[in-house]
Amino acid sequence: MTERLFGTDGVRGLANEDITAELALDLGVAAARLVVEERIMATGQMPIVKDLLKEQRNSAMTESRTGIKRPQLIPEEPAKPRAIIGRDTRVSGQFLDHALAAGLSSAGMDVTRVGVIPTPGVAYLTEAQDIELGVVISASHNPMQDNGIKFFARGGYKLPDEMEDRIQAMLGQNWERPLGPGVGNVVANGKAADDAYVNHLVNTVPVSLHGLRIVVDCANGAASEIGPRALREAGADVVVINASPDGRNINLNCGSTHPEQLQSMVKAAGADFGVAFDGDADRCLAVDSLGNLVDGDQIMGMLAINMKNQGILTSDTLVVTVMSNLGLRLAMEKVGIKIATTAVGDRYVLEEMRAHGYVLGGEQSGHVINARFATTGDGILTALQVAAAVASHRAPLSELVAPIQKLPQTLINVPGVDKTRVGDEQLQATVREVEGRLGTTGRVLLRPSGTEPLVRVMIEAATQEQADQEAGVLAERVKELLSL
Repeated sequence: MTERLFGTDGVRGLANEDITAELALDLGVAAARLVVEERIMATGQMPIVKDLLKEQRNSAMTESRTGIKRPQLIPEEPAKPRAIIGRDTRVSGQFLDHALAAGLSSAGMDVTRVGVIPTPGVAYLTEAQDIELGVVISASHNPMQDNGIKFFARGGYKLPDEMEDRIQAMLGQNWERPLGPGVGNVVANGKAADDAYVNHLVNTVPVSLHGLRIVVDCANGAASEIGPRALREAGADVVVINASPDGRNINLNCGSTHPEQLQSMVKAAGADFGVAFDGDADRCLAVDSLGNLVDGDQIMGMLAINMKNQGILTSDTLVVTVMSNLGLRLAMEKVGIKIATTAVGDRYVLEEMRAHGYVLGGEQSGHVINARFATTGDGILTALQVAAAVASHRAPLSELVAPIQKLPQTLINVPGVDKTRVGDEQLQATVREVEGRLGTTGRVLLRPSGTEPLVRVMIEAATQEQADQEAGVLAERVKELLSL
């Protein structure tokens, strides 16, 4: 059986070794063939529920404080199906961008290259401008030497597994190439894309952010221009750090995976709070005015409480993954909010949301999906919604997230192991031993990463000392039993 090429967030690996120009070209051809020949991407999954969430987004945007402007990227009523390509700031994204455009256009799609833009920006434009295929070149929070390719179907949703599998099956096949006028055009139009996306983001904010000082860590990534711009246009006083990408410094000791600099800067600048994006800005973490980290669980909990109080939290339900802290679950139970749990990966969170019409979900890592305004996790949107909550309540962020008291948690990533063997019986016996020692005051989560070659060990316990100790024991056992 052929190994699956796509992971939980597209195809990802070492740029120019795993993610090559040749692979990008072939993926572009295969994806375009799927669109051109069969047009099956136009429907996506669960169309009835998808329409429901789109109606909720349209209703939410109607209530915004200004009108929505949508500069047109591509002429209306094109003769050919259309694709849009965006990327983060990695230097390898440049050659992958051109290779994908070549593959897509050679198979008969008109292509617009919009350059550096957050992943959710591509998702938004794919939906808002009714584009058949969105493509993002990014490895998100990974180091700069990695890169990845992921696709969005018409409607702005990530491709379901079966569509990705069909693309993989088409790689390397013989096919009838279009000739003459059958090939697609390739154009660049980054400014219109940026303007349309920023206008959309600003229009989601129901109040002025005037009077708020916010420090923004852009991770030298895709949000380096758009993130600060959106917050400023919404009225905030913005202090910017790590917004000078050079193709090699994306995520380097900065952004959501390294918030230490942001924590120091928030206190030094006397800011109300700070936000940190990752390389493609689909996730957001926050820092309160005292320099304390506010993670995705706390952000989701705060937003869920606000939305429930406004009567807009569908079925009073928040969707989270198995990685979310037990403290979030207990806090939500206390205020009458139900929790739906999925596997790790924002795509699985979204599948659950679409299946039941839920409007809020996400991950502890900062992927927050607000289906009233977006079809995927959006870090800048999350930052704006956090700012709107602070402005509306006229209360510090620390006070708003106080109801979500997290249990002590330790997460250890174990590299250099065979992540496909986490079900090893000896290892599972150790897991049961740890669970026995934790009792009802904690839990164990052992899982292979969906985007990196490692195994994640997570322990929650009554004390941080116990969490650290048990996580260390289990991590050593993983190294011993699963070492390559």
